[in-house]
Amino acid sequence: MFKHFIRLEWKSFSRSASFGTNLVLKVFIGLMALYFVALFLVLGFAIYHILEDSGLNPFSTVNKFLIYYFVLDLVIRYFIQKMPVMNIRPLLTLPIKKNTIVHFALAKTSISFFNLLHAFFFIPFSIMLVLNHYSVSSVILWHLGIFGIIYANNFINILLNNKDSVFYSVLAIVVGFGVAQYYKVFDVTIYTAPFFEGLYKTSYLFIIPLLVAIMAYYFAFNFFKSNLNLDEGLAKKSEEAKTENFNWLNQFGTLGTFLKNDIKMIKRNKRPRGTILASAVFLFYGLLFFNNVSGFNHNVGMQIFAGIFVSGGFLLNFGQFVPSWDSSYYQLMMSQNIQYKEYLSSKWWLMVIVTIISTVLASFYLYFGWHTYFLILVGAIYNIGVNSHLVLLGGAFNKTALDITARKAFGERQAFDIKTMLIAIPKLAVPMILYAIGTAVFNDNIGLLFVAVAGVLGFAFREKVFQKIEGIYKSEKYATIAAYKQKN
Repeated sequence: MFKHFIRLEWKSFSRSASFGTNLVLKVFIGLMALYFVALFLVLGFAIYHILEDSGLNPFSTVNKFLIYYFVLDLVIRYFIQKMPVMNIRPLLTLPIKKNTIVHFALAKTSISFFNLLHAFFFIPFSIMLVLNHYSVSSVILWHLGIFGIIYANNFINILLNNKDSVFYSVLAIVVGFGVAQYYKVFDVTIYTAPFFEGLYKTSYLFIIPLLVAIMAYYFAFNFFKSNLNLDEGLAKKSEEAKTENFNWLNQFGTLGTFLKNDIKMIKRNKRPRGTILASAVFLFYGLLFFNNVSGFNHNVGMQIFAGIFVSGGFLLNFGQFVPSWDSSYYQLMMSQNIQYKEYLSSKWWLMVIVTIISTVLASFYLYFGWHTYFLILVGAIYNIGVNSHLVLLGGAFNKTALDITARKAFGERQAFDIKTMLIAIPKLAVPMILYAIGTAVFNDNIGLLFVAVAGVLGFAFREKVFQKIEGIYKSEKYATIAAYKQKN
């Protein structure tokens, strides 16, 4: 039966309307995966001698910070790792046991890249421990315990994806521990390091992580199975309707109508609200680059990179999924007398307004100096003039329907998507190159001017650019409608 499920998964991928796009993205994702595999592999072999040369005990130092390593792993999984999604409804009418369906869905996560990647660090590190006269049997037990925690994280993530309040509460506590340790107020590793050391020193402690992983699988299995029915777990949830008029937008005509729909969508649905959360997170992204500790403040390219992200967090995340936000009623909308230009203009204005608000809120970066804030201001100009058009252009070829509610067990709930980050790469490369050229040939101010001029030119030719984008949307209209009809 598992073999049959795998065959169905392949047919779903290869026969989808977005097969060409998915194939290209899979290639990019594969290249990124190879990069991280190489990075972890090199680090796994090198970390022992790096720590030893620094006068530290390699094994004890790694064990000390494993608590933060696993928490970071869980956070990354929460935002990026896909949940086990299958086309469930047709299977429920067939003589297939629910247990088989759920076991297969969970098995897909077990061979996830997020699990296998850790092996490229811990296996080389374990080899280095053995080569440096650590007990082979004890290293194996330590290794088993580590991977028990990794797989426990995998199944805990499935449960946490439906308990946002729990995830953010735990994350806040761990971040608090990290800050307390940094300022030498409280060191949580004093209590966690002995446990990881015990995985090596004892012959029984490794059983605990394995049991936790088994229990996490058990609870995840029961959760999925309990939601695997048409009248509850896979059904649409009915909620009390609320009326919100936003009458003040009526003065903008059809444009105002579209803006009202988008604002209501963001307020009422989880995934669109995630774009607001993303823009709030990216607002503080510059703190990693503009301080004197990280060293990025001396990197010309990374400075404008941060400026783009600080002001354009919402633009990059929301814009990438136009028109997928409206995929559930896109067919109905296209049957009306609606001009694509008005539809796209509403999305454009929404992104521009939030970009301006983000730029104003980012004024606290004046603490780092006027040049730092100018980086953000110039990044906002480039986002409004160029990137706003690029994200709309990319949306014309986006054939992936979105479930904007995304609340069920077998649903895609992440606010962030790895495809979004991959497609954002070209939007960041051009301003970085312009700023680097201006700075190298002249000075920092000319570099900022180059980026700003590119943004102003993009805004100046907005009407012509919109005409081109509108034409592309029209040519892709029926292909997009056909793709949105597909549910898997």
